[in-house]
Amino acid sequence: MSDASTRSSNKNAPAERPTYRPSERFWPYVNVPEDPTPEELAALDSELAESLFGDEPQEFSITLSFPQCDSEDYPRAVELAQRAPDYMTVGTPDQFRHRARFYAEHAVGLHELFEIVGPYENCEVLVNDQAVPFARELWLPLMWLLFRC
Repeated sequence: MSDASTRSSNKNAPAERPTYRPSERFWPYVNVPEDPTPEELAALDSELAESLFGDEPQEFSITLSFPQCDSEDYPRAVELAQRAPDYMTVGTPDQFRHRARFYAEHAVGLHELFEIVGPYENCEVLVNDQAVPFARELWLPLMWLLFRC
C-alpha cells in the first residue's frame, strides 16, 4: 500500500494528541492587580484618562514634545524638560519623544526649554495636551506675559 493511500484512508480518524506540553514555569499565570498603581495612572494619556474617569477640571498647561537630536544643546534641553512638573518619555527607539508639561507658574522654565527645542524640526506645542492652531504664535507669547519681573 502506498503512503498516499494510507493518508487518505485515515481522514476520519481522530487527530493525534500533540506531543508538546507547556513548561511548568509558565504556570500559574501572573496575577495582575485589578487596580492600576499611581505611577500607571500618572502615565495615562490625558484623553484616555478623561474617557476612563470622566471630565475632571484641568489646570491650564502647555506641553512641549520634542524628539532626540544631535544638537549640542540637546543634553541641556533634556535636563530642562526633566525639571518640568510633568515629564515623560514616549515612543519606540526610532520614534522616541520627550514630553514636558508646564503650568502657568512655570512659565520661565517653559521659555528656557522652548528657546532650545523650538527650532527642532519636529517640536510640538500642545495646549492642555491638544494640538491647537497658533499654539506657537499665540499661546506661547501669552505664557511669556506671566514672567514675574
